[in-house]
Amino acid sequence: MKRTLLAAALVASTVATSAFAAAEKYTLDASHSQIVFSYNHLGYSTTWGMFSGFEGDIAFDQENPAASSVTVSMPVKSMLTGWEGRFNHFMSKDFFDAADDELVSFSSTAIEVTGENTAKITGDLTLNGVTKPVVLDAKLNQAGDHPMAKKPWAGFDATTTLVRSEFNLGQFAPFVSDEVQVMISVEAQKAE
Repeated sequence: MKRTLLAAALVASTVATSAFAAAEKYTLDASHSQIVFSYNHLGYSTTWGMFSGFEGDIAFDQENPAASSVTVSMPVKSMLTGWEGRFNHFMSKDFFDAADDELVSFSSTAIEVTGENTAKITGDLTLNGVTKPVVLDAKLNQAGDHPMAKKPWAGFDATTTLVRSEFNLGQFAPFVSDEVQVMISVEAQKAE
């Protein structure tokens, strides 16, 4: 169960994967993986945004799970906000001032199994040109053979809280909350 949990936890965290002799490669299912973020807007509402369709890989060493790793990256401009004006403001000099090829990336540095179906995944998040360590609280949803794809699959959820001013994105804080809640839900398939 520990190996199954760790394999699933690695997929969640959501940038270079080390190659291990016994490592098995899994690839994120872009069509069923999302990162949703939310923040408080002036005390009146909770505003939501999302990244979807991103890519990532894991190298999972079943004999030595601590040697496993995960990497995920996505273009900043793939952010979905639900309103074009908000997206344009986020991409302006007030926030990201993002180039077309600018990425958000996560690369794991440690995995700590905390329960039968939970783990803490520590890694380096690069956002807006700043790299900071973050910890994801991950939960295994399910691992096993996918009923339609007929291959090993894993799915889980994870959460964390980011402080946007730590990534030079603190415009309008504290009126617009500096803390951003992040929810991740991903699926991954064993690579062929």
